[in-house]
Amino acid sequence: MFAEGSAFPLVFVTAAPSADHVAWSIQDDRGNLRGSGTFPVPSGRQTSTLSCTSTASGYFAVTATLLRAGGTLPEAGTRPKGIATFGVLPDLSSIIPAVTYARQDQHRFGMQGFYGWAKTLKDLGVSQIIDSRQMSSMEPNGPNTWTPSLDNVDPFFKSGDIMRLVRVDGIPAWASPTGAFQDNTRLPTDLNYYRTFMARVGADTAAIRQAYYPNQRHNYYQVTWEPDWKDSAPDFVALYKAAYTGLHSTDPNAVVMGTTSPDPGACAWCMGGVLATYASLGLGQYLDGVVTHSYYSDKPSPSQPPEQRDTDPDPSKASRALDLQMRALRAQMQAIRPNMRLWSSEVGISYDPGSAYGPNYPSANQLYAQAAVAARTHLIVLGEGAQVTYFFYGADFPEEAGYGSFFDVVNPQGSHTARNVSPKPEAMAFAAMTRIIDGTRTLGHLNGLPKMVYGYAFQQMGGGTVITALWTHNNANWPTPAGSYSPTAGTTYSLKVDNVGTNGTVTVLDMMGNPHTVGYVNGIMNLTLTESPIYVVSQNASVMAAQITAPVGYTGQ
Repeated sequence: MFAEGSAFPLVFVTAAPSADHVAWSIQDDRGNLRGSGTFPVPSGRQTSTLSCTSTASGYFAVTATLLRAGGTLPEAGTRPKGIATFGVLPDLSSIIPAVTYARQDQHRFGMQGFYGWAKTLKDLGVSQIIDSRQMSSMEPNGPNTWTPSLDNVDPFFKSGDIMRLVRVDGIPAWASPTGAFQDNTRLPTDLNYYRTFMARVGADTAAIRQAYYPNQRHNYYQVTWEPDWKDSAPDFVALYKAAYTGLHSTDPNAVVMGTTSPDPGACAWCMGGVLATYASLGLGQYLDGVVTHSYYSDKPSPSQPPEQRDTDPDPSKASRALDLQMRALRAQMQAIRPNMRLWSSEVGISYDPGSAYGPNYPSANQLYAQAAVAARTHLIVLGEGAQVTYFFYGADFPEEAGYGSFFDVVNPQGSHTARNVSPKPEAMAFAAMTRIIDGTRTLGHLNGLPKMVYGYAFQQMGGGTVITALWTHNNANWPTPAGSYSPTAGTTYSLKVDNVGTNGTVTVLDMMGNPHTVGYVNGIMNLTLTESPIYVVSQNASVMAAQITAPVGYTGQ
């Protein structure tokens, strides 16, 4: 990934049987040609370098062949044959004013994967990751074998740049009633010891914050991870009571959160269902906030997008639309304990069901669709009142095809410990989103939207610039009957950005952060919306405030 406007090399290695020419081209995420040319090469192994700059940001795929001998770029890990990829990071400093963060934890984006990859996380605009303090990790072999010490803190965190969400689920075999490791299923054998262990975790986290994160107001803990609870309902509340009291006993800045169910909805194992089950037993008094995973369907993918509210005739599918689930979860939280924080610590978009890594997959169209759906998903999560959302995942991994936002260019089936990667369109959509949305507070969803139009308004902290994210989605045409995902099909929409009687211009950013200027007349601008989100940058906050409904219980950053 390169800074916009910087010079960077494209290095080609050829092995032509005789003197030949390389024909090369560069396409963007929608398949548009952004550059092409030829250059001569001699026979035998040859390295040729082109120096490039880009005034456009986003994802780019390089293709190349020998004009006489043919051939193409080889498959590399999970990246199919025919392409090499790179990204150009947007520079929006002249468009979106810089924000002053009063506290470090006002940032809004985290990521799973890339633990320790400081530069990559910074380039993506990610400010926090998950750090484990599970009993199963810290004391796998017996009690009282871990003594917190700043000497043992991962050097990655000592810079203080990337914050920690402290994960504390996981019971080792010696503390488990099953005699084997268990996670989120049963109480540990000694709940009092579990509480004192949590007190040590709280003391450890408080010391790390004081030493390395002086501008971070709170420490954040995630108690369970997609729980599949086998003990009684009172036992589940007892687990949270022990964790809550232990952590708060030593960390005055603790924010204890759960239950981190895989879906924000109302089914028995979903976030809303779990809260409903345990709220009457007092779970709310042991939660400072709620963490959910935001998988609105079993296997979200380009063909299973989050928006089904207006477009699916099947009521069971419509009821699982992500915006409605997040809205209902916020209302339920408010009834249990007003104004709690809401985080989404995981949601990702895979390739389409049944997909597999291979030399001819994924297609450029599948990669485009993944980026568009992933961007929309995280905008819904934030727009419906989550303070923080986590991208999932860093690089491709073996279990399910395509969840990575980067190709693993070494391992054909991907790896959780990938060390050499190249970006997909999704990664560059994330890099644009963080630069546009980080530093904002959510205003809410736009009212009175036409069928199949979606929109959320955000405002920079301190009462600054307004940013409105908009797109359209139509299940009937996604994919099209021919099986492709159209980057151009869409609809028109008129957005009010200023007072009646006022004419002017605003900047509109595409999904990759590329700007163009659009005029408005009498306060109204006309937009063409597609399945890729766009961002309208405007200044009249009072006009936007009159058009939105704020998330219930959301109190900003």
